[in-house]
Amino acid sequence: MKTEIIISGFGGQGVLSMGKILAYSGLMEDKEVTWMPAYGPEQRGGTANVTVIVSDDRISSPILSKYDVAIVLNQPSLDKFESKVKAGGILIYDGFGIINPPTRTDISVYRIDAMEKAAEMKNSKVFNMIVLGGLLKVCPVVSTEGLNKALYKSLPERYHNLIPLNMQAVEEGMRIIGNNK
Repeated sequence: MKTEIIISGFGGQGVLSMGKILAYSGLMEDKEVTWMPAYGPEQRGGTANVTVIVSDDRISSPILSKYDVAIVLNQPSLDKFESKVKAGGILIYDGFGIINPPTRTDISVYRIDAMEKAAEMKNSKVFNMIVLGGLLKVCPVVSTEGLNKALYKSLPERYHNLIPLNMQAVEEGMRIIGNNK
């Protein structure tokens, strides 16, 4: 099985980190992966996106024009990538800051109020992990065990004490994601 994913949002939302953790999770499960970031010169506030492919078989190219899954975290990303989700695919969006919600009827659309949940948890830095949890609920491309291993691999050791909080955020994301159809 191969899953082609685009994650897009503003710089500072953890878009690239989410992609990196997802790619490491695939590696922890002996899958083939690609991770291809794209971002402007702005570190915070500019648009960033990352393409991640997780596959049981070899991946011929990391460059894609259509995606199985799009995770969009702001209106410009939704406007750009909604049309690039394959028919039958999945679009996940955070409701915060989305003025014009998705309109396609040939894909599964899921809203996740991750920004709101991160505020409830009193830690905006777990926003991306909440979103990642939502992805794993509706499209289990990797396991939560693989994700946990990936956090230990990708985070510097001085941050390993934050892994339980990150895994709690993943569980919250799995719990709160909703289907808009």
